[in-house]
Amino acid sequence: MKSSELFDVSGRSALITGASGALGAVAARTLAGAGCRLTLTAGTTDALEAVAGECRELGAEVATVNARPESEAAADAMVEKAVETHGRLDILVVASGINRVGMIEEMAPDAFVDVMDANVTQSWLLARAATRQMKAQGDGGKIVLVSSTRGILGHPAGYTAYCASKAAVDGITKALACELGPTGITVNAVGPTVFRSVLTDWMFTDAPKAVKTRENIVSRIPKGRLGEPEDLAGPLLFLASRASDFYTGHILYADGGYTAG
Repeated sequence: MKSSELFDVSGRSALITGASGALGAVAARTLAGAGCRLTLTAGTTDALEAVAGECRELGAEVATVNARPESEAAADAMVEKAVETHGRLDILVVASGINRVGMIEEMAPDAFVDVMDANVTQSWLLARAATRQMKAQGDGGKIVLVSSTRGILGHPAGYTAYCASKAAVDGITKALACELGPTGITVNAVGPTVFRSVLTDWMFTDAPKAVKTRENIVSRIPKGRLGEPEDLAGPLLFLASRASDFYTGHILYADGGYTAG
């Protein structure tokens, strides 16, 4: 096999949830530019259509589902849309999720449950729906979840819900990889550190609080900077392509070396 063929995903059908978010949009543009046929989902119509438009400009066939995977039926419908539009499902990227920040004595139990539901239960429901379809197809597939460096590292500023949810995503990734090993379906996760997004834009400004926060984080990152969305493109393409056929049950940290320290 030529080395260029290792990363060839042209013609494959990919479902990306949370496509209007920073990581989901990167996944969508990356796979669109690589020739995938896309099914994109998100809860915000305008933002979803904006990303879909960018992907169409890159030459991709794109279907959209304006919904979140908040139930078994919703997750199943997303997979069904991909199959209905593109004939099959080869790649699942679960980029949907939330965070609620609050010190434990101040955080409402409902807020904790919301984070666990969006990041853990919904990831499980999507992986479940994708597994059924990929098994029926009988020729493998790629499931890519989204973890975080916070899945293995704590945080002093009210991240008990988020850290717990990403540790659980790590557990799903490893357990499902073991379960699906003989099927040819690989299950992995991308684990970024802080990278530029709508939620973190403030960290990239010159405001005193932003500078202090950024310097504190960067001091622990060997690469000496925070992440950019484009830093996630390579890991995503690797996990979605045949280059990772013997790579399963892993969290691929796109963190500038943060977890190496």
